[in-house]
Amino acid sequence: MSAPVGIDALLERVRSTYTRIDPAQAYEAFGAGDALLVDIRYQALRERDGLIPGALVVERNELEWRLDPQGSHRALEATSHDLRVVVICNEGYASSLAAVSLHALGLHRATDLTGGFQAWRAAGLPVAPAP
Repeated sequence: MSAPVGIDALLERVRSTYTRIDPAQAYEAFGAGDALLVDIRYQALRERDGLIPGALVVERNELEWRLDPQGSHRALEATSHDLRVVVICNEGYASSLAAVSLHALGLHRATDLTGGFQAWRAAGLPVAPAP
């Protein structure tokens, strides 16, 4: 049995397996129709800070079921394993683990947003109030 790995080491290891993107890159890819932005923040954060217009909101505990293109509970947007998914959490930590989970489902273009929603907002990118 191997020694336990702390969360910081785990994040470093999983992040080394794919390329993360910054808010400007995510905005550009989304605007070009080359990426699906997926907001996994919990409801209280969305209500407090707002939403990214056009992003698909999926609670973290439903992410794999909603984005598996072969799943019976998939979102309409989950059309292919080639779909480029950008997972967005609040600050860019949980989204890294979520992106790797999507890789395990075959979504090989999944990535996450460096700095999460807070970096998106700090970059001055569009944010709408939660309904």
